[in-house]
Parts: sequence; C-alpha cells; structure tokens
Amino acid sequence: MTKERRLGRGLEALLGRAPEEFNERPAATPVAGAAAANSDQVSVYEIDRNPFQPRREFDEAEIDSLADSIQQHGMIQPVVVRRTGDRYQLVAGERRLRAAIKAGLPHVTVQIRDVDDRQANEIAIVENLQRKDLNALEKGASFQDYLQRYGCTQDELAKRLKIDRSTLSNLIRLLELPADVQTALRSGTISPGHARALLPLGDEREQVDFCHRIQQEGLSVRATEEMVQLAMQDTDAPNLRLVTEETAGGGKKRPRAKHLTSLEQQFRAALGTKVELRETSAGRGKIVIHFKNHDEFDRLRDFLCDDGSGAAAQAG
Repeated sequence: MTKERRLGRGLEALLGRAPEEFNERPAATPVAGAAAANSDQVSVYEIDRNPFQPRREFDEAEIDSLADSIQQHGMIQPVVVRRTGDRYQLVAGERRLRAAIKAGLPHVTVQIRDVDDRQANEIAIVENLQRKDLNALEKGASFQDYLQRYGCTQDELAKRLKIDRSTLSNLIRLLELPADVQTALRSGTISPGHARALLPLGDEREQVDFCHRIQQEGLSVRATEEMVQLAMQDTDAPNLRLVTEETAGGGKKRPRAKHLTSLEQQFRAALGTKVELRETSAGRGKIVIHFKNHDEFDRLRDFLCDDGSGAAAQAG
C-alpha cells in the first residue's frame, strides 16, 4: 500500500470519504458516526480561511492553471466548510477556493460539515500531507502545533491521522535543525533525506558546514550519511583511548571496548543527539543522553516515555 493511499484513508476516516482530488475512486460509504454533509452554494466572500492551514506558501502558477480549468469546466469538486456564526470557515480545499476567486466565481459549491476545532485541524493536516509540494518543515510544524495545542503524544496523533509514527517523528525532528539548514531545505537545495542525515551530528555549526558541502558538492543522501558517520567516528576516536570507570586487575587501566563506540553511534542515529555509554569491568554501566534545550528534552522524553510502539517504529 502506498503512503498516499494510507493518507487517503486517514482523510476518508475524517471526512467520510477522501476528496477525488487525492483519490480517484468511487465515493465510499461514510464511516459510522460521521456527520452528514450538506451541499450548498455560498458566496466566496462569506468563507473565512482555515486557521489550522499548515501551508504557508501557495504556488501562484498552479493556482492560475487551476483557475483556467475552473473557467473552462466549472468547479467539479466542492470545498469543505463548517458554519461559524453567520459565516463559514474553510476546512479543506483552499487551493480550489483561491482558484475560484481568481477565476471570478462569485459563488462556489460547498460541502458543509459539522466538525469541531480538533477535527478541522486534523483534516487540514491530512489534506496537505497528501500533496507532495508541501515542504517537510511545514508538515513538521503542523504536527508540532497540533501536539502543543491538544497536549497529546506523537503516537496518539499518528493513530488519529492513520499515518506511520516514524514519519511524524522524523518530520518534527527537522524543526531542530539550524536556521541555515532549514532555509536550504525550504528552498529545495537539500532534500529531507539530507536534512535527516544531519540530525545525529548534534552540533549546529557542524550541521551548517555539512549543509554547505551538500549544496556545493551535490552530495547524495547516501554520501551524506557516510560522511556523517565518519565525522562521528573521528569525534569518538579519542574515546577509544579513554578508560572505563573501574580499572583492570593490578591497577592498570583497561582500554575502552570498541563495541561501545559502535553502540553510541547507533543510539545517536536513533535519538538524533549525542549519547555516551560507560561500562565497568563487571558489566555494569550507564547511558548519558545529551540535549541542548528544553524543546529537545521534550522530544526525547516523548520518544523514550511513549508506550514503546513509537520508539520501536522509529528505531526500525
């Protein structure tokens, strides 16, 4: 099953059926408990924007093309709205509404849904996730905003939206990257895969330097991952000469086991931050997880204190 199909099911569960714009298939029977939809003609000037819209930028050329299509063929797919007093608030279909206004339509066909703020927020997220041109940072920000607004865990949100928890977590983690790296990701000069590869570095200056190399040298995601691993190994090299917390027999210091360095790198890749392992000669030890601010601490806490399904999914 493709990711788009899974996301389509998420929107279908929220709206009763997935809009044809995203899934070209016959309308499904509304899910049990879903509020019935009413269709009506509404003035475009009576519809207010969706306050939960994750998208910050709209491609004007795409809107122009859609407006031309609407002028020629009419508006085939209605927009989804909800009533707010004597006006309406957009729930899904902002591209179509913008294009209809540009095409000069005074009225549009709407599908009126009885949904609360939380449902409207979820529908806006899923609708935009299905569009490939929504950038990764906008997706991550929409998830982060939802988690803060409703105080739920990443695992709970993933289940409500019918998406993989690891997808959600990886997108949120991109918000921790330095501003220069986020700018490069937003402009498309590096990909989300490149950005994810930089997360284990932890050090912001190093992440920016690697970002510049990716742009200048045209590095692939795989090459970036390998370079990051080498950089982490170089950082850990002095630790190979360090000792454990206990000394070996005869008072001589025992060299640090090499497998600890490999395990540290695995932890760093999974958690996206610096991790230190210390082991005694008796096999006891400790794991030290570093964080650089409160936001990163909260992310690590959510990751480690979840019910286990989320951590397992991301580590896999």
